[in-house]
Amino acid sequence: MPNVMDSVTAVKGVGHKKAELLAKLGIHTVADLLTHFPFRYEDVSIKSLDELEDGQKATIAGQVVTQPVVQYYGRKRNRLSFRLRVDQAVLSVVFFNQPYLKKKIHMEEELVVYGRYDMGKGQLNGFKIFNQQADDNDVEAIYHVTQGLSQKTLMTYIANALATYQLAIPERLPYDLRAKYHLISHSDAIKNMHFPESEEKGVEARRQIKYEEFFLYALRLQWQNHLRRQVGNGAPIIYDNQQLKQFIETIPFELTKGQKQVVNEICADLRQDYQMNRLLQGDVGSGKTVVALIALMATYLAGFQGALMVPTEILAEQHFASLSEFFADTSINLALLTGSTATKQRRQILADLKNGDCHIVIGTHALIQADVAFDNLGLVVVDEQHRFGVKQRQQLAAKGEHYAPNILYMTATPIPRTLEITIMGDMEVSKLQEMPNGRLPIKTAWMRKNQQAMIDELLREQLASGRQAYVICPLIGESEALEAQNAEYIYQEYLEKYGHEYHVGILHGKMSNEDKDAAMNQFKDNETQILVSTTVIEVGVNVPNATFMIILDADRFGLAQLHQLRGRVGRGEHQSYCVLVADPKTDNGRERMRIMASSTDGFYLSQQDLVLRGAGDYFGTKQSGLPEFKLADPIADQVILETARQDAQQFLPILLDHADDYPQLSSWLATMRADFSA
Repeated sequence: MPNVMDSVTAVKGVGHKKAELLAKLGIHTVADLLTHFPFRYEDVSIKSLDELEDGQKATIAGQVVTQPVVQYYGRKRNRLSFRLRVDQAVLSVVFFNQPYLKKKIHMEEELVVYGRYDMGKGQLNGFKIFNQQADDNDVEAIYHVTQGLSQKTLMTYIANALATYQLAIPERLPYDLRAKYHLISHSDAIKNMHFPESEEKGVEARRQIKYEEFFLYALRLQWQNHLRRQVGNGAPIIYDNQQLKQFIETIPFELTKGQKQVVNEICADLRQDYQMNRLLQGDVGSGKTVVALIALMATYLAGFQGALMVPTEILAEQHFASLSEFFADTSINLALLTGSTATKQRRQILADLKNGDCHIVIGTHALIQADVAFDNLGLVVVDEQHRFGVKQRQQLAAKGEHYAPNILYMTATPIPRTLEITIMGDMEVSKLQEMPNGRLPIKTAWMRKNQQAMIDELLREQLASGRQAYVICPLIGESEALEAQNAEYIYQEYLEKYGHEYHVGILHGKMSNEDKDAAMNQFKDNETQILVSTTVIEVGVNVPNATFMIILDADRFGLAQLHQLRGRVGRGEHQSYCVLVADPKTDNGRERMRIMASSTDGFYLSQQDLVLRGAGDYFGTKQSGLPEFKLADPIADQVILETARQDAQQFLPILLDHADDYPQLSSWLATMRADFSA
């Protein structure tokens, strides 16, 4: 019995050599072949000559009025020519290097030719000949192919696959939803994607496939959440509520309303017997660290250990210093574990983690090394989670000895709603959108390079009032070495201009860890007043006295990264400023500068960045986790995405109670369950 998971070699005409070519396109099964959709369509409806414009691709029908002639120019170059009577005119038709078409051209026969119209020559430069009007279709699908595999051959394989397998294409969408949205069947949709019966059928096909892709993806995420909660192997953090409240009262400032709400959400999750899997989104400076330390305290009070993993040693040291102050009056044993930790000290920390004497550890990638073992890990906090690969995050989460530790991911890069649904769809999401009391919004200005005198004047005003400043060097592709050289050059410029009055420091990725730490500590201690830096200061650095930032060639950065950089100022009680220095050459660059200067809302900026740059560029292709849909686009098809997500959420309980009524869907989800369990 035909099954769409059969090897593509089961399709008539596909031998092993052609199967190897298809494999280059990611086509291994019949299902892969049927869902290798066209990337565009060409209008092949017959046109009259008076409809055509010069250079237009078009299909012309007429009567052959001269014998076809082939002229050769060397061994491989040739020209086939003949004339067609089209209405009352006679049109020259030319094909280059396709002499075999001569057999299809016969005097006084009707012929349909597709090509590019040259009005000046009264000529059609032919591409192909149709025996009939493109098989009676007005549009023709155009596919991505590979060398050795032509459009015509691929279309033949798809037609053969449909002839044998169309009835075997599974119909997974519940009938009620199909009826609700007037969707055609999935098998009809696939057929009309390749061979649309009409323009309307093509639109219906795309609509059905996009909705089904989103619905099945959302349903799978809902299903996985359901399974995770069923497993019940999470570390139950049953802390003493009164003791946690007493600790919160020792925090030397009032939590914002948003912080209180997020703490309640996280603490409610922690008490469950299933693993927490929560993302905390907070704009730059919104107070995520305080939320994390409360969650870590709750974990400690319940008798479990906690771990906080951050991407850089500077940030790890900063968090360690900050948490040490908050936990100073408690009996918590706090440790810092990074690549720079001395061997003897590291050995002691590892022993304390293994026997349970170390309660909370803060570290970098050093935490995921094989010899790091915990006695009773209950909570893993991953800060700036997009900086770690999926495997790295999973490695730390797998350190739980007896339970699956609860996981709290934190990011200061707000994720647009559309991508939150897809990329983070298997997580609970908390958001911090208000800033702590007393924080003044950063004033941002976009200035041209010829306004340097004005920029210097603004900088001098800040330095004279005892404040400090960052100067961010331009982004130079992916070359850390070039960026370091450029930073040295800019450092020399600022040293010459300001070095007689102020200390100027430098920070870039090619410096040793010791030199980086020294440069950062000197800036934190106000021994350095101007820090010339590459983007290594993008994450987490906290210097409240730094109130001025200059970003050179700001148009080379995306909005999200500019917002992260800008977030290094505005962290104290003083008014802060950010100057974007740029002479953008494109409309896109000018628009980014305008948007950046007009808003400090990271959630708004992330959405605008996504629109301007696209999802792949926004997240980076390797680490994003962005699902690869065959046809649907989470950005362009936002309305369908949101509708499908809501439908999946409402449908899952029905499916769980009446699985036998939906055999195709239940069978598909069973394979998802096997993957999840593995």
